[in-house]
Amino acid sequence: MKKQIQTIHIIGAGISGLIAATVLEQYGYAPTIIEATNRAGGRVKTDIVDGYQLDHGFQVLLTAYPAAKKYLDFDSLALQGFLPGSVIFKNSTQKIIGDPMRDISLLFSTLFSGIGTIGDKFKILQLNSRLKKKSIIDIFSEKEQTTLSYLKGLGFSSEIIEDFFTPFFSGIFLENKLETSSRMFEFVYKMFGEGDAALPKQGIEAIPKQLVKNLKKTTFIFNTKVVDLKNDTIKLDAGITIQSDFTIIATEASHLVSNLKNQSTSWKSCDTLYFEMDHRQIKKPLIGLIAGQHTLVNNLFYHTSLDTAVSPKKELLSVTVVNNQNLSNEVLIKEVQKELKEHCNIESCKFIKQYNIPMALPDLKDVRYEMLPSETRLTETIFLAGDTQLNGSLNAAMIAGERAALEVINSLK
Repeated sequence: MKKQIQTIHIIGAGISGLIAATVLEQYGYAPTIIEATNRAGGRVKTDIVDGYQLDHGFQVLLTAYPAAKKYLDFDSLALQGFLPGSVIFKNSTQKIIGDPMRDISLLFSTLFSGIGTIGDKFKILQLNSRLKKKSIIDIFSEKEQTTLSYLKGLGFSSEIIEDFFTPFFSGIFLENKLETSSRMFEFVYKMFGEGDAALPKQGIEAIPKQLVKNLKKTTFIFNTKVVDLKNDTIKLDAGITIQSDFTIIATEASHLVSNLKNQSTSWKSCDTLYFEMDHRQIKKPLIGLIAGQHTLVNNLFYHTSLDTAVSPKKELLSVTVVNNQNLSNEVLIKEVQKELKEHCNIESCKFIKQYNIPMALPDLKDVRYEMLPSETRLTETIFLAGDTQLNGSLNAAMIAGERAALEVINSLK
């Protein structure tokens, strides 16, 4: 008797779902991905608006991510690298600090920036050295504390915590009190130190586009929402029910499975606003921060300081707001423009577009780096993927997608 072909469905065409499909194809399977929106990418998307590339939120790829090195072709992404530093706006003047060990041009500006004490700079060198020697597994084996208490424990001054660490890592963690786990701080800091922060020339969505292009046996069903999931059936929003022998949930799962109804993930939100202007205040590809101020603006970046696939007419500035204080969109835009003028001497900002991202990063209290394939199993036929399983990073999304696919393969065998 001929063996019946097993059907495998993946819910969600974000990075985790695409990696799950990649692994399944590597083992000879042909999954189907069901995606609620009109294209793959999840939170990793780029729009073309008025001739500019606008990513859905300010995002960067850290080339040191182990999973990214495994699954992405960096050369074909035509990565455009940031300089390893930041421009800090303090008292309406620019202070440039960075890692002179990686870019010697940042040496004198860092030494004479006036940001932090001489002791702080020495402690940063010590931190760089220690994390370079520390393995990722060791980092995630450490006892958790808040990033703020971790930095204080290392003896950093309140000045450098307030002027640099808080604005810089608030933009990564999407919370401005540095309450995120010290494990995530050490991991991200290590990744920044061992590779580049970069953007693909075609915008951040070039990453999922590359993954989709490499899929040869996967079927996509777009503009289709899943409303309910049982062990062997998937109910779609159009009232259609389809059969599924194995299902990987690579999106928020709590509303899909009855025994997860009370286990919904908490999420961090942010707003990204894009502006067009005639001139750049920051000439080099450096992230801008505002020091020691309780401002709406968390970070700013001129995307036109990097090469892009489109030819912009003028300069493009993105501004990230971690806490919008429940302001209306109109008021938020005006307040951001006011802060840019007051703190950064940036004027004549023509507003282009705002992205409000309510589910930008999962708010996880016990972050992990790794998981066994068996840990992705929810039932005999349902498996969980996504960065919500480990930590809020592209690297974690890839690992979780891979592990879920491997457990499906184990079940099939």
